[in-house]
Amino acid sequence: MNESTTMIAFQDVQKYYGDYHALRGITAEIRAGEFFSLLGPSGCGKTTLLRTIAGFEGISSGAVMIDGRNMAGVPANKRPTNMVFQSYAIFPHLSVGENVGFGLRRAGLSKDDLAKRVGAALEMVGLSGFGSRAAHALSGGQRQRVALARALILKPKVLLLDAPLSALDKKMREQMQVELIRLQRQVGITFILVTHDQEEALVMSDRIAVMFEGEIAQLADPETLYRRPNSKRVADFIGTMNFLPAKVVSEQGGKIEVEANGFGRITLDAEQAAAAASGDAVVVGFRPETLTVLFDGQTASDRESMATIEEVVYFGDMTYYDVKIDGTETPIRISMRNVFGRPVLDIGDRTRVAWAPGALVLFR
Repeated sequence: MNESTTMIAFQDVQKYYGDYHALRGITAEIRAGEFFSLLGPSGCGKTTLLRTIAGFEGISSGAVMIDGRNMAGVPANKRPTNMVFQSYAIFPHLSVGENVGFGLRRAGLSKDDLAKRVGAALEMVGLSGFGSRAAHALSGGQRQRVALARALILKPKVLLLDAPLSALDKKMREQMQVELIRLQRQVGITFILVTHDQEEALVMSDRIAVMFEGEIAQLADPETLYRRPNSKRVADFIGTMNFLPAKVVSEQGGKIEVEANGFGRITLDAEQAAAAASGDAVVVGFRPETLTVLFDGQTASDRESMATIEEVVYFGDMTYYDVKIDGTETPIRISMRNVFGRPVLDIGDRTRVAWAPGALVLFR
């Protein structure tokens, strides 16, 4: 990925539908060759933003730049982009090859050149030899591959993906996630994915923009979003996050001292908090895998608290425990991998829970 080159730039993009403010001052850059995701709940503006890149939606003010060029007044068919829709939009009366080559009909290619381009595109998506097959005879995963080949055969600078995996079953969706990552690396162009699936975005993306109510709440790489979300709302949306009430006791020398329910007094580095001041009522957040249920004979490497098992959910490779730490009112979730010889605890069991201050994040 070439981090020095900007492929897409949003400059204070505003979008109104009558009185409804759909996009609220979006300013961000997407790099050339990057796999970038727009992530957020339904109605947050992510699809609207994607459509402003494609030219399917105009903007009320601001600018959308593609490869250094302002797209104001540039129609969708003249932009260096192509889109794969959620529905795939495959023409059922055409063959696979005819679908893939549809956009090249007016390119003036010879029949042989067109066949070569279609064959190369199908090979790229793992469908060599499918050119003559009827489009209506394809599985969901194959239809998705045809839609990708049809978009990529036009050699766009940017491929726009509008939730293309949402209609697939879990196993096929996970397989296609890996296929898309491989394909993006192979062709080397900018991919922009719209999704509401947090796991999908974390798995596939170089960077992610988390959106709420027409604004970007945080733009970062997947690890930063997961480990150091900049707000409680982002933390709660990305994966599973536990929260415990706390109070700031002091803040000095790059350290913040807090009193947290169930954990007692803790000293955190300033980078673990977005913002805090002495006396502020805050919450500490932590992921389920950052805590450990201690079994007989085990000792904590850092801190530990007493707790009671409230719920047990067994997933084969993992067990999820909802535990109530002494001194708290709301259960928290802990994930434990089921290694050989490790027992699964029962509801009502008393246990010790190990945790480390470095895994905590402080939110207002």
